[in-house]
Amino acid sequence: MERSKDWIEQAKNDLEHAEKDIEWGFYNWACFSAQQAAEKAVKAVFKKMGAEAWGHAVADLLEELSKKIEVSKELIEKAMEIDKAYIPSRYPDAHPSGAPWNKYTRQEAGRLVDYAREIFQFCSDLLSRI
Repeated sequence: MERSKDWIEQAKNDLEHAEKDIEWGFYNWACFSAQQAAEKAVKAVFKKMGAEAWGHAVADLLEELSKKIEVSKELIEKAMEIDKAYIPSRYPDAHPSGAPWNKYTRQEAGRLVDYAREIFQFCSDLLSRI
C-alpha cells in the first residue's frame, strides 16, 4: 500500500507542533520537531516513488534523492543543520553539561523550523508532480 499521503500529513503535523513549541518556549523540542517534520516529508517522497528510505539524517536522505531529482545544495546544507538537533535536543548526555531544554534558543528554533518548512514545501511540491 502506498502511504506517502500519511507521511506528508504527519510531517505537516510535526511542523505545526514545532511552531507551537516555539510559542510555548520549548525550543529544544521545536528543533527536534523540525527535524522530524523534514525527515518525514522527504520519506514521503521516497514512499511515493516506491523506494525505501533508511536512516534519520535529512541531509543524507536528500543526497540520495538528488540521484533522481534535482535538490539544491542550499537545501541539503539546511538539512545538515537540522540534523544536528536529532539527538542533542533530547538527551542530557549529548552536551558537555546541562540539560537540552536550556541549550537551545528561540532564534535557533525559529531558524530550524524555517528550514524544515522549506524542506516540507519542496517535498509537497514534488509529491504533486510525481
